[in-house]
Order: sequence, then C-alpha cells, then structure tokens
Amino acid sequence: MAGSIKAPSPPRWLLAELTYACPLQCPYCSNPLDYANIKGELSTDDWKRVLKQSREMGAVQLGFSGGEPLVRKDLVELVNYSHELGYYTNLITSGYNMDEAKIIALKNAGLDHIQISLQASSKELNDFIAGTESFEQKKQVAKLIKKNDYPMVLCVVLHRQNIHQMKDMLDMAIELGADFVELANTQYYGWAQHNRDQLLPTHEQLKTAEAIANEYQETQKGKMKIYYVVPDYYEGRPKACMNGWGTTFLTISPDGLALPCHSARQLPNFDCPSVNEHSISDIWNESKAFNYFRGDGWMKEPCRSCPEKDKDFGGCHCQAFLLTGDATNTDPVCDLSPLHHTVTDAIEKAVQTNESALTFRNSKNSQLLKK
Repeated sequence: MAGSIKAPSPPRWLLAELTYACPLQCPYCSNPLDYANIKGELSTDDWKRVLKQSREMGAVQLGFSGGEPLVRKDLVELVNYSHELGYYTNLITSGYNMDEAKIIALKNAGLDHIQISLQASSKELNDFIAGTESFEQKKQVAKLIKKNDYPMVLCVVLHRQNIHQMKDMLDMAIELGADFVELANTQYYGWAQHNRDQLLPTHEQLKTAEAIANEYQETQKGKMKIYYVVPDYYEGRPKACMNGWGTTFLTISPDGLALPCHSARQLPNFDCPSVNEHSISDIWNESKAFNYFRGDGWMKEPCRSCPEKDKDFGGCHCQAFLLTGDATNTDPVCDLSPLHHTVTDAIEKAVQTNESALTFRNSKNSQLLKK
C-alpha cells in the first residue's frame, strides 16, 4: 500500500480528546456511535507522557476536546503542563458548567484560547438540540470569556434544524462581542452520519445561508471574522482531509488510541496503535495506520492520474468508507469519482425525508447502536 512514501514530516497539531463524557446530547456529535462501550480513560500521568512525547516530536498546536473536556478534574493541571512544554493551547468546549473561577484558573495555567459552541439562536431550539438546558448559561460563559481577555471564538454547527436562524445567530454573535465566528455546516461522521437524513440541508437552504454569511462578512469586516464552511456533500471536489493523512494532525482518543483523524477508529483492519503500548515516535513513523495513506501508492483511478492529487490527497478516507464501504475509494464527494452517485443519492434521500425523530447522543443510545 505504501507506494511513493517520503519520510513523514513531524506532527504539528495534537488533538487531545480527554473524555467521551459530555452533559450535552447533540445529534451531530463526531464521537463514535458506540462511545459508551469504550472503557478506560488515560490517567493524568498518561496524558503528560503523550503531551511531552508529542512536543518532542514537534507538535506546537494543542486542542483539548472530548466529549466535554471540562468534565476532566485534571484539566487545569494538563493545561499548565502543556503551557510549560511550550504548546499553544486551545480549549474546545460547550461551556456547560463553566464559571468565572474556572476561566481564571485556566488563564493562570496558561490557556491561550477558548472556543465555545452554541446550538441555535433561541433558547428553545438550542436546548432541544443540546438535549440539555444550556442556552442562557452558554451566553453568560461567552461574556465571561470576553471579560477575561480571551478572544471570543464562537462556533455554531449548522444543519437543517437550525440553518434558518443564520441571521439571528450572527446578530447574537455581534451582541456577545465575538471576535471570530465559525459557521460550520455539519460534516457527516459519527452521530451526524446516523442522523444525516434529518440534518442535511437542501441546496436552497445552503444558498440562502451563504448569502447571509457573505453579507455579514462584508458589514463586519475589521470587527468580526466570520468563517462559513459548506458541507462536503455540496462541494464537488474533496477537501484535503487533515491536510494529508499522517502529515500534520495527531489525535489521541480518551482510551489512548492514536488516530490520523478523529474518525479513523471506525476503519476496519487499520490496527490503530495505542499510546499505552507504543511511543508517539513509533506511532507516527512506523505504524500501519499512519503510513496507510501516505504517498500515492494506495490510490485508484481517477485519483492516481489526477493533477490535483497532491492538493486533495484523494479526499477523506473515512467519508469514502462510510459512503462506499471501502476507505481506498476516491472520496465520493468528488464529482469525478465513479461513486459520486452515493452523495447525490444521499442528498435526494434527505430532501425527501420530512419529519423523522433524531437519535440523540447519550449513553443509552450508544449502547444500542452498532459501529
């Protein structure tokens, strides 16, 4: 499979998924469907070993994620240790149960950046999607983040259930004093893939939302940066997934599995290694999982002869697996793929799906669902 593999560059971005525990129940969560059956979290000392080895490898950007990273009682300690190692640290959080004392403690520990999420612009819809009464507290936390001299970074995951609130969400971001707003259309992995027919917007909805985003990008220029991310299914060309497999990003799951991307544990026969058994250096340089899609030896046509293969690297392998059952296929979002019909079929099916219940992310549903 290796083909023309060059010696890998060191990892630059480490995503530390500290826990799968989360008080929210978002139906688009990227965590594995069977997260409740994945037992055992890395200890504080385990995480320190991972952080140190990754930094020695060259990682400079560090994201603390989950689940909800605030659930971990050692979060401040891990932030402080990471700061001492020289990382630029980012907390990716729902903000739920976060108070000013915790924000100050994290600030004193050296945390550089906090990204907070909102599910909608109204309390009723936000709390429905989150499966938890959280709207008013999230808004208060956003104000406290700003008060304590962090850049106000607000993320809203867009989908068919909330995209009609686009204008209201941007007005709310202005009210909260957001410096950066990421309007990220749902990408269909994990729970979002399971709920795809209920979440995937129509083409008309996306056109309207993009026009609103463009309008606010113009009126807020110099005041607030707005990023609008289109769902892959409507792009026509695949994204350069993770900036190229095994080139930049390293994800460590709560139980210690090392992943080239956060969805890779679902891929069969990849033998994703564990930090409980291997060093970060061996994982990055020697493991089957991280070498699998390096180079172009794995590529089928039309990728192999495509002039854009060094830009998009064949697209997203997890997406190819979810849509076609084979991670080595060309990402079907590419309209040059012979399996592009799997995307157009999915869009058509979603458009025809009217009222249907969402499956919310919680331990009960996780134990009932298969990978």
